[in-house]
Amino acid sequence: MLGVLMALVLVATLGSTLIQTRGDREQRMVQVLGTALQIAKPAYTFDSLVCCQTEPLSMTFTGTAVPLRAHGGFGTLSRPDFTVRQNLFGRVEDLPWAELANTTLTIALFNMGTGLQRKADIRRVLARLPQDMNALAVVEFEQPLAADALAGFARQYNACPDKVVYESRPGSAPITWDSNMTPPPDDTALVQMINCVDVLPDDLAAFRSWVRILQQHDEPNLRRFDLTLARLRKASADGLAYGYVDQLVTVEKLRTIIEDPRVRAVRLADVAFELDRP
Repeated sequence: MLGVLMALVLVATLGSTLIQTRGDREQRMVQVLGTALQIAKPAYTFDSLVCCQTEPLSMTFTGTAVPLRAHGGFGTLSRPDFTVRQNLFGRVEDLPWAELANTTLTIALFNMGTGLQRKADIRRVLARLPQDMNALAVVEFEQPLAADALAGFARQYNACPDKVVYESRPGSAPITWDSNMTPPPDDTALVQMINCVDVLPDDLAAFRSWVRILQQHDEPNLRRFDLTLARLRKASADGLAYGYVDQLVTVEKLRTIIEDPRVRAVRLADVAFELDRP
């Protein structure tokens, strides 16, 4: 009798695994849910996404996340592990919101479009900081820029838009796309030579490509990440940059950028000295 029960458990477990891993279900779990997580938590850099562990009634993938800081900062160096779980029917159950708490960058993105900061106040803050201090900042535009205009702006100031904000959503996390979410070119030498401004068209193309794989049945899961198909499709189709996040900018450069009439606000999220700077 015990042998029969063990055999039934084994058959049920194997059957569940086969059902959950059929077709491209594992790959799509990371592709859809992993990317949605990165959009929902734009204040973090994600890596080591490992899929998938199957259990009788669920499937999970794991990863690590690092809060974005100003270049050269030595603050939070922790790499919290997280798990995303979906049940046998493909619905998200566990999300790592406790591990991925809001940060000052999150707040800076929330404040886009709120008018809470005037240029005069921003100038005073920047004037009190050493000009060679590195900053993590959100640059917000008065009017959204098309892709070519964003590239022109970035080249003018030698800026590096790590994340582009493709939506105006005051008080909430807007839709962003991180260059780390764009598949790298096949040519390794090209990867080493490429400038961050040059990849902006590829980033927008990758964002649009990801949105195209989404189906109506993804909507319930997307809503768990505070996203909707309608918002994602509009943001990707419009391709307009409402602002961007720069992790490699100096206070001196921000003092110049804030004077540009195309810029509504510069929102500081973090600052740091490079201790090895001569």
